[in-house]
Amino acid sequence: MKINQHHPWPLTVEEAIAIQESLRNQVIRSDKLKQPVQYVAGVDMGFESNGTISRAAVAVLSFPDLQVRETSLAYRPTSFPYIPGFLSFREIPAVLDALEKIKITPDIILCDGQGIAHPRRLGIASHLGVILDMPTIGVAKSLLIGKHDQLLDTKGSWQPLIHKGETIGAVLRTRQGVKPVYVSTGHRVSLTTAINYVLSCTPKYRLPETTRIADKLASAR
Repeated sequence: MKINQHHPWPLTVEEAIAIQESLRNQVIRSDKLKQPVQYVAGVDMGFESNGTISRAAVAVLSFPDLQVRETSLAYRPTSFPYIPGFLSFREIPAVLDALEKIKITPDIILCDGQGIAHPRRLGIASHLGVILDMPTIGVAKSLLIGKHDQLLDTKGSWQPLIHKGETIGAVLRTRQGVKPVYVSTGHRVSLTTAINYVLSCTPKYRLPETTRIADKLASAR
């Protein structure tokens, strides 16, 4: 993939907030997807040498049969500290390196993290989507912000995730008897479409095959 980076990477929280505030209004929350979707990708991160080296993984799968077609790994020095709400600045630089290595351009990227379910509505999935101008979905394993009603214990059940009176995502049960995931629009994908694609990519386990495979690569498991 050809990567066109849109901004320099900040070194301070104040610089990072300014970038989030400047990009948040560029997020498209409606469906602007290429049809039919033929390839979906997952991106995830791991760290080595006490967090000083970032290890980014990308897995590209065919859709809807979810067969692995291509993977890549990239390493670079970690340049931003771990601070909740600012993970994109710590992770995206290496993710872009890994994406640049792949030959198949995915139609949707599923990120292990938040989309607009973020205090400034620009989590890693939204941030990456705006930089690439590609459809992205946030699929997080834990809650960052927002509240929701109780969720039924059946696959496909979901409840809106609400923050300051706004629906920012969904709490989605991808498998009966396991914890839900937190789905949100990243970029160029509506919430309803995001939920449908996450379920389509999650035939067996809690996490979508895209991010599950990328997680194994990133963690060297």
